[in-house]
Amino acid sequence: MGTTVLGELRGAQKSAKGVSLYSRYVNRPAGRYLAAVAYRAGLSPNQVTLVSAVFTLAGIAAVALVRPSWPLALAVYAALAVGFAFDSADGQLARLTGKGGPAGEWLDHVVDCVKMVALHTAVLISFYRFFDLPGDGWLLLPLGFQLAAVVTFCGGLLTEQLKRAATRAGAPAATRAAPETAGNPGGGAPAAAPPSRLRAVALLPVDYGVFCLVFLTLGAPGLFRAVYAVLAAVHAVFLVAFLAKWFRELSALPRNPA
Repeated sequence: MGTTVLGELRGAQKSAKGVSLYSRYVNRPAGRYLAAVAYRAGLSPNQVTLVSAVFTLAGIAAVALVRPSWPLALAVYAALAVGFAFDSADGQLARLTGKGGPAGEWLDHVVDCVKMVALHTAVLISFYRFFDLPGDGWLLLPLGFQLAAVVTFCGGLLTEQLKRAATRAGAPAATRAAPETAGNPGGGAPAAAPPSRLRAVALLPVDYGVFCLVFLTLGAPGLFRAVYAVLAAVHAVFLVAFLAKWFRELSALPRNPA
């Protein structure tokens, strides 16, 4: 594998701002190598997205259909982690080849949404079929976790899109006022603040890669249930914090004229 492709992929990385340590130092580098392999194989970004879906859905199906065991735990984690790495690779390949577009972004988000809903549904099915639960109330846990995950995912996407729309609407006025120094009183290009390592650590509990690690405990159903419950509670807390943050940020944006 040529170092040129890897170098170009490294230079085409998205910002590390708002990204956890796992995604920054594990998943993105793994995705970079997979993107290089896909580039050499002549795959398109959309094909890489579908490869990601195949690995992920295989792991999800195994959770729902196979009795928990240590071999299953390893197989499920491997499938989910590889699928997540390919999920990073498709965007990196798109930026390298310039073949990205709205359709590819749509496909990527649809696969992410299916993955999120299906994985917690598979845990619910596994709880019902294979786990010796203390009570039926535990069957509500995957539904609550699923709700927190889906609202976080959709809320984050919607916030991003609304910010982009507000930026596009305000760009012409800002350009007319100060084409070279808008947003930078000192003049010249605004300096990008380095990503916060503390924030990268704090985001680890809500990183999908860390969530995949939970499935390594499937060989011990009681331990899996406990770790899954703790992570569900953490996601619920983060959801409240994210919603407050996103509402505050959007409230600060200029209103559209009536």
